[in-house]
Amino acid sequence: MAEKVAENMTFEAALERLEGIVRKLEAGELSLDDSLSVFEEGVRLSGFCHKRLDEVEKKVQLLLADGRTAPFDSSADEKREGERGKGG
Repeated sequence: MAEKVAENMTFEAALERLEGIVRKLEAGELSLDDSLSVFEEGVRLSGFCHKRLDEVEKKVQLLLADGRTAPFDSSADEKREGERGKGG
């Protein structure tokens, strides 16, 4: 059931829940059975987060695949600023 919940969560909500699970497990105050249950949920949430990050990465790669744009390319900005300074 937690897998269905993860599918309806945002990435941020899933990551926040996963961080809470880590804190609970690190505290060491859960019973063995509760620890296992919470750990299983954490594994599912971790998988969801990784899958979502992979999807976003692929989408970004597709958007940049045409070669017309380069992320974090400051040389294009510098060239435009230089042309403006020349009366452009």
